[in-house]
Amino acid sequence: MDTLPPVTLGTLLNGRVRYRQFCDGYRTGLEPVLMAACVPARAGQYVLEGGCGAGAGLLCLATRVRGVCGIGLECDSPTVLLGRMNVEDNGFDAIRILQATLPVIPDDSRLSGPGVRRIDHAFANPPWHDHASTPSPMSRRDRARRLPRAGLAQWVGSLSAQLRHHGTLTLAVPATLLDHAISSMGENRLGDVTVFPCWPRQGVAAKIVLIRGRMGSRTPARLLPGIVLHHADGAFTPEACAVLRDGQPLLD
Repeated sequence: MDTLPPVTLGTLLNGRVRYRQFCDGYRTGLEPVLMAACVPARAGQYVLEGGCGAGAGLLCLATRVRGVCGIGLECDSPTVLLGRMNVEDNGFDAIRILQATLPVIPDDSRLSGPGVRRIDHAFANPPWHDHASTPSPMSRRDRARRLPRAGLAQWVGSLSAQLRHHGTLTLAVPATLLDHAISSMGENRLGDVTVFPCWPRQGVAAKIVLIRGRMGSRTPARLLPGIVLHHADGAFTPEACAVLRDGQPLLD
């Protein structure tokens, strides 16, 4: 195996997931864990994560929904290797990490092989910062953080094209891209759009928004109350602890 940059070993979901990540560059935040809690997967279903990094979202989802089959797409080769190590370390034989640069979806037997349905649920925490913004000196961090504005629509298009009828696409995006994410879903026949704000504290504007759409649905959009993540003193609220530590779902 190729030599990897230095890594740290920690945990997610209050120790239920062993998780390695690189010491330098992009570090996993709350977004993948919150996003995974919004994916309405069931045992035996196929899920696909775009830009999966070292696998935090997939690992959290597979821990909450035992028996789910998962595919992660990641463009950075060292991160792909690290993600595969995390998958193996946690014993998830039904999860694979593939190297791919979205919006290109690789031709893989798990996506198109005999007896395999289209993907039941796709999800992604796309790069948030506009490509015109100041780049990070660390290439791995830069790829994880910056994307041209038009790139979000391309991600939505490529991931939604893999979905079965009434399959879902879940995104974690900054509130500043909410309008763009919703319009991109509509352009790709995703209805029943559910918007779920994540409030940093009570009375503070949401920075992270979770959005879920359903392929081919004509159900009107919904704006839900969302979740308050922190008390005024910075401690997690009980609702946040239920998701971030106990692995409870956010949406049905």
